[in-house]
Amino acid sequence: MGRNKQPIELVIANGKKHLTKDEINFRRDSEVKPITDDIRAPSYLTAKQKKQFNEIASKLIKLKIMSETDVDALARYIISNDLYLNAVKQLRKKEVQKDVDTLSKWSNLQDKFFKQCRTCASDLGLTISSRCKLVIPEINKEAPKKNKFKKFEKVTAG
Repeated sequence: MGRNKQPIELVIANGKKHLTKDEINFRRDSEVKPITDDIRAPSYLTAKQKKQFNEIASKLIKLKIMSETDVDALARYIISNDLYLNAVKQLRKKEVQKDVDTLSKWSNLQDKFFKQCRTCASDLGLTISSRCKLVIPEINKEAPKKNKFKKFEKVTAG
């Protein structure tokens, strides 16, 4: 099974210049550009969740990694994060900690919500490891290093 195709800018930034200029231009033209015109928080989110949605969405749009098709994925992340935080609150209550069955139930729910949250976060590029896959390395634009072997070159009179 082959790898997922990387954006052409990432291929060039990594120094893999095995493509011709025509191939590079073709890939640039054929790459899907994210559409960010109409990104709004879904109506099924609470006011607090909508605020969180707008904060995260604006950051992802600035990074150029979110489009209109990612709206539901971000909403699922926010909902699962909310449910996870609620489970954590429940587990901290003394009456829950005293009852083994209730503690077990909330602990299982917390684990499920955490896994959902982590999966959604990874899909959206919100985790460190998923961002590492998205980052385009910056090209160092310093002056080229001097060739240390230049002094050993024989100069021929032409």
